[in-house]
Amino acid sequence: MKIQSSELPLNADGSVYHLNLLPQDIGETIFLVGDPGRVPLVSQFFDEILVTKQKREFITHTGWLQNKKVSVLSTGIGTDNIDIVLNELDALVNIDLKERSIKKETKSLKLIRLGTSGSLNPEIKVGDFILSQSGIGFDGMMNFYPQHQDSAIKEKISKGLENPVILNLMYAADADNALLQHFKSVGRVGVTGSLSGFYGPQGRQVRLKCVEGDFLADLNKVGIDNFEMETSAIYALSKLLGHQALSINCIIANRTTGKFLENYQPKVKEMIQKSLYLLQNF
Repeated sequence: MKIQSSELPLNADGSVYHLNLLPQDIGETIFLVGDPGRVPLVSQFFDEILVTKQKREFITHTGWLQNKKVSVLSTGIGTDNIDIVLNELDALVNIDLKERSIKKETKSLKLIRLGTSGSLNPEIKVGDFILSQSGIGFDGMMNFYPQHQDSAIKEKISKGLENPVILNLMYAADADNALLQHFKSVGRVGVTGSLSGFYGPQGRQVRLKCVEGDFLADLNKVGIDNFEMETSAIYALSKLLGHQALSINCIIANRTTGKFLENYQPKVKEMIQKSLYLLQNF
């Protein structure tokens, strides 16, 4: 079946619409970073850079890391951007863009998020690295993909949450176990919540009141160690599309202890270097 241009728009050069990429522009391992400024922090460790492209907040560098062709791509903030990024990356490897048809044989990408995150667990210190065993979404993204199957951890998490609005938005997905096991020496394994915003959805009250009750305390009580705004959608969409995914985050704030790591860039660099080193032997 031919995919209509309204469903998968392309640029004049045949590249996918938002990412501005052609199939040959990416490697089979792609590091995902939220901040466009973090792209060169990753690609500076490549042995050679072959591709540099940008459209909007989406910046891509692709090059060689020893004998592996790898990419680093900035997603911007939020699961809504992840919906764009995951679907367009999948199209690059699993859609014949000229014929606008699904390929008979599909490929699996390795997608590794290198991000920053806040923590709820008082035992987790700022500057620690967390590998997400599971991503719990509180943004409703996967309600639009009815074929999604929740992780078994959803039932455990949902038992400790009482707000029906939040429960209706919730979904869960797990990391790729092979990636998790290979990279777990980077840091601590935990459970990550992904929220749909930075202020109200994360319990911050500036001028507007957010949900009743202590939502952050409830998340901590049910075993969510850290939270950010991307992991759950990366995991859930990767599962549906047949890709391997792992999220690694540097903790820069602990909302329970009130600690904040102002100069977190050296720790982010350390996280990047450890992850790139381990990839070379994967």
